[in-house]
Amino acid sequence: MKPADRLSGTWTHVAVVIVVSFLSGMLTFFAQGFLPDAVNSFANSASGWTLVTVLVLAWARVRPAFAAVLGAASFVLLTLGYSASAHLQGLFYDPRLFAVVGVLVGPFVGIATSWLRAESVWKAAAGTALLSGIGLGEGTYGLTRVADTTSPVYWTLVGVIALGLLVAMLIRRLRGVLVALLAVVGTGATASAFNVAYNALGGV
Repeated sequence: MKPADRLSGTWTHVAVVIVVSFLSGMLTFFAQGFLPDAVNSFANSASGWTLVTVLVLAWARVRPAFAAVLGAASFVLLTLGYSASAHLQGLFYDPRLFAVVGVLVGPFVGIATSWLRAESVWKAAAGTALLSGIGLGEGTYGLTRVADTTSPVYWTLVGVIALGLLVAMLIRRLRGVLVALLAVVGTGATASAFNVAYNALGGV
């Protein structure tokens, strides 16, 4: 591929990430009104936006440094899109807190997504630990902290997807004992850290 073609493709991917993130943020606001109760929490959870960011960045297949920037941008745009939908309905949603959270967390999610396909199994293990840990952490939070007001179906599904990613990576790529240990222990540590941070923020 010629450099000009590669650059053009990269900016096309950037444009797609921007548009998809903003529109997804808008959609999650309205999704709270039409999603079934069993999975309604998708539209009002960190894991929902994280999943959108991971999927769009996995599609974009950009380098880690670029993925870090796009990860932050995706989270901020999701927040702004949600706020825009609220305003369209005559409501007010202040996006500043979660925009800041997105700027802080988004780069790590972006890098982790890029590292899933890295040649280095250590990077792949670290990326797996972060993404699986986020999903497992929120799944645990949902089942233990907001179980009285939300359906357990979504939180269980999030946990299963997180563990599915971990198991799939262990089977396909992370076969060394130390590498596998990093992924497993890292997942648990990330899940614990997620719960501490989420409790500090008061959830969503």
